[in-house]
Amino acid sequence: MDTTNDDTVTKLLTLWKAGQPQAIGRLVEAVYDDLLRIARRQMRGERPGHTLQTAALVHEAYLRFVELRRIDWRDRGHFFTVAAAVMRRVLIDQARSVQARKRGGEAVRVTLDEEIAAPEEAVDVLALDRALQRLAERDETLGRIVNLRYFAGLTVEKTAEALHLSPATIKRKWRLAQAWLYRELHEAVA
Repeated sequence: MDTTNDDTVTKLLTLWKAGQPQAIGRLVEAVYDDLLRIARRQMRGERPGHTLQTAALVHEAYLRFVELRRIDWRDRGHFFTVAAAVMRRVLIDQARSVQARKRGGEAVRVTLDEEIAAPEEAVDVLALDRALQRLAERDETLGRIVNLRYFAGLTVEKTAEALHLSPATIKRKWRLAQAWLYRELHEAVA
């Protein structure tokens, strides 16, 4: 995720925060390729035939960004953390909508991670969301690491930079978060 430099993103975030609404359009335009990569990564785990396409996920996230006015934007890493969370929320809302229409029908399935679940093993997106909320309540840093690593697709180094932690700490906490989520999700199924 290096198509636009950190200073440009931070400057546009500052302008947006200062009340210049055109800054969000310029920001999204500047990081659109990065947002598409995040969306592609999140869509990989969705069921075949999912009605929401990658670009549509980015556009839906953009519409929700426009509504975000009370965020104290810090930097590029913070923006991509929020972007990944917003996209995840769009997918969760879509899954809830599908479930509501089916009146409790089969849940939408996504794979969590190759290191956590085998490709044929899937996790209910709503159960994953509940588990991530519990994880963040227990340890906010672990929740942010999952958002940056899994949902935003940041490397260990970029995650460390965004959270002002060492790469070794990120690796250790990432493994801890993966293990915790694996246990939570498999206990929910059992």
